[in-house]
Amino acid sequence: MTPSRRGFSLLAALSLSLAVDAVTQCSCTVDTFKQILAGNAAASVNYVASVPQGGSFGDAATNLAFPTNATDLPALCAVSIHIVSSPTSSYNFGVFLPESWNGRIMTTGNGGLGGGINYPDMGKFSLYGFATVSTDTGHNSNAVDGTWALNQPEMIIDWGWRAMHGSVVTAKEIVNAFYGRSIEYSYYASCSTGGRQGIKELELYPDSFDGVVAGAPAWWFPRLPASTLKQGLYNYPVGKEGYISPSLFPAIVAEMIKQCDPQDGLVDGVINDPFSCNFDFNSLLCLPGQANSSCLTAAQISTARQFYSNFVDVNQTFIFPGVSLGVDPSLVLSAVSTLGSDYYQYWVLNQTEWDITNFDYADIQLAEEINPGQAAPSDFDLSSFKDRGGKLLQYHGLADNLIATKSSFVLYDNIYEKMAPQGVDLDDFYRLFMIPGMQHCSGSEMPAPWYIGGGSQAVTGATYSVPGYMDAKHDVILAMMEWVERGVAPDELIATKYWNDTVSEGVEVQRPLCVYPKQAKYIGGNPSVPSSWKCKSLY
Repeated sequence: MTPSRRGFSLLAALSLSLAVDAVTQCSCTVDTFKQILAGNAAASVNYVASVPQGGSFGDAATNLAFPTNATDLPALCAVSIHIVSSPTSSYNFGVFLPESWNGRIMTTGNGGLGGGINYPDMGKFSLYGFATVSTDTGHNSNAVDGTWALNQPEMIIDWGWRAMHGSVVTAKEIVNAFYGRSIEYSYYASCSTGGRQGIKELELYPDSFDGVVAGAPAWWFPRLPASTLKQGLYNYPVGKEGYISPSLFPAIVAEMIKQCDPQDGLVDGVINDPFSCNFDFNSLLCLPGQANSSCLTAAQISTARQFYSNFVDVNQTFIFPGVSLGVDPSLVLSAVSTLGSDYYQYWVLNQTEWDITNFDYADIQLAEEINPGQAAPSDFDLSSFKDRGGKLLQYHGLADNLIATKSSFVLYDNIYEKMAPQGVDLDDFYRLFMIPGMQHCSGSEMPAPWYIGGGSQAVTGATYSVPGYMDAKHDVILAMMEWVERGVAPDELIATKYWNDTVSEGVEVQRPLCVYPKQAKYIGGNPSVPSSWKCKSLY
């Protein structure tokens, strides 16, 4: 379904006063939604609830992936729908229908291998005035649990793409019927697996969304879980030669910041360009008389080199890029992550007993042959999405400690190589932003600005958007809306870091983010304000 574009005031939305149309809407009852879905034999209503202004909603007690409810909500109608997707699988999705509707729909996504309706992000986006949607992808598990997929190929397909698409299609029907008029624009925003879901959907069904905001997309399956598993195995088992105790991780990161931070021209605790850093691993080697609590043996340095290097296997086959210099290795080097081992054990091999140390290149080849769930974008030709006016805005933290930042470069390059020979200027519809210092989807250990109001992002004291800076320059959602609805493309975004990530404590630092391949360069003045930086080309 292609959303209509009949006169809704974008300026009202961008001002964030959100002067929305007074809409005539159906009653918030089970009977209403049974009538709306009367022609859909696969669909049934789980529940319907009216939520008052300032109320909360969710299923935190049972939702393993999202164990907190949406809070401080606008007055809205909350609906949950069940869809049978095959003889052995089904999925649920939730819809928030605000009383004050801005004429638009926003879909959000999930994380890792998990299921569960993302009520927290639905709630955040509903405060803009969107009708919001999220699917549980057909199961209930936390992000790092893939055991549910054992001998369940149909459930894996739901996770891969089917639950997202079916939820979007049915949710649009519900929204149109509930408000009695057509959706003006359809958007998507999420991070990690959520970023992958949005890109996969726009490739398969280019009319689903007018604009997609994809953060740190976990797009490269099955290569990504292969890399995650391999990273853990570099430091496994505990006590092996070359094993690095987690107590040494801070020393590794500190040395990388010490060497790489000054190379961007400003010593501020932030590695602005980790890929241009000439890092000397030998500086970590324990020397005579040096306490081994802050240095590494030669074998440990070898382990560290593997972790920060590209994963290359048989016949020098490139599998996956290494993480950025300066990344904290704790998340995947402390222990073997089930994000990798569960995928290969329960999705690919379907073995309840499997020795992870037997993992090898043959397993990766088998995974690519099976391609569980067809989860990854495969064609990279987004012409149909572009031709109907669709916009893709992607971002990735340069200190991502779960999904190597360079995987976003690989995705960008694949799309470029597919579409540039057709005469397409990618900047016309697809822009990529790197966020120095940001970890996976949000947060920074360095004093680096990272908050742009994206999916899976939250700071204390902000219910939505960027308090004090609710505009298209600082808020990635509003930037996308302005690009789609007014044709004003974001040449830069400004990321914000509040002191202690708490709005009431004020802004610590802000910095522009640049359209790839440009980078922000310090030009003088107070480095904590955006005017002291300028986006410049690398060539």
